[in-house]
Amino acid sequence: MADDTKVKGTSERRMRRLLDASEATTHEPEAVAFQHSILAQTGLPYRDPGDDVREWERSNGQAALKVLAGEAFHPELCRFVPLGLPYGPKPRLILAHLNGEALRQQSPVVEVEASLTAFVKRLKLSNEGRTIRTVKDQLARLAACSMRLGAVRDGRAVTINSQIVHSFDLWLPKEDGQRALSPSAVRLSLEYFDSLTKYAVPLHDRALMALSGSAMGLDVYAWLAQRLYRIDWGKRVFVPWPALQAQFGWHYGRLNNFKSEFRKTLRDVHSQYRAADVELDGRGMTLRHSPPPVKGRTGIVVKVP
Repeated sequence: MADDTKVKGTSERRMRRLLDASEATTHEPEAVAFQHSILAQTGLPYRDPGDDVREWERSNGQAALKVLAGEAFHPELCRFVPLGLPYGPKPRLILAHLNGEALRQQSPVVEVEASLTAFVKRLKLSNEGRTIRTVKDQLARLAACSMRLGAVRDGRAVTINSQIVHSFDLWLPKEDGQRALSPSAVRLSLEYFDSLTKYAVPLHDRALMALSGSAMGLDVYAWLAQRLYRIDWGKRVFVPWPALQAQFGWHYGRLNNFKSEFRKTLRDVHSQYRAADVELDGRGMTLRHSPPPVKGRTGIVVKVP
């Protein structure tokens, strides 16, 4: 009975997020976040891969991502300490926020302490200490890691070797008698910032709020946001189930288990991106031309088959 109650409570909170977000109508500039198109086509780990896993690689069509876990200098230990790979919904939300702040300010420098707290509140995430600590931990992982972004542009292979964050300041609050690494300001690398200005995919905060508990949901939303409006009018793109599993459900051992979870996730995504013209059947998913989720804003993206 206790397990049933927990599941019911979780389901109710998820539905409340979806309803709250679907009722939101604001289109103010600060309510728009952005994701890099290559990250919208690939993605970070869904779950913690473990401290021993120091690399993560994904590809989709002509876009590829490789993430290398990094280190940060600890001022009290006076040595570099390893940080794990970023994973789960939080780094996806953090990146969308950092991208949006950088593009709005037209500057790679982002003061994160106040702006990130405001972002957490705007998305109606829990403001409990545990949530804030998780956000800061994932931000530190993002700041320390390096990424390789690969794509085919105009028939040529292009590789961007860069840390998303070039440098970051650390402040060390006392937590349970211990000090923790926590960036208060970050400077995006010039390579990443320049690429972002050309290949940014606009996303709406209300959708991020609704999908904030699902890494897969955030990935599907970002993928559709960068893919659907580029399909020619009257044309269709078909993606078979095995390809969908390779992109979003690589961690599922059985295709049927993935299908069940993906159907539920797509329903959640569609509740926030109602203009998305997509259809699932026994063979896979059919995509048709749709307007982007943020009206009047489109991102230039890497072309994929």
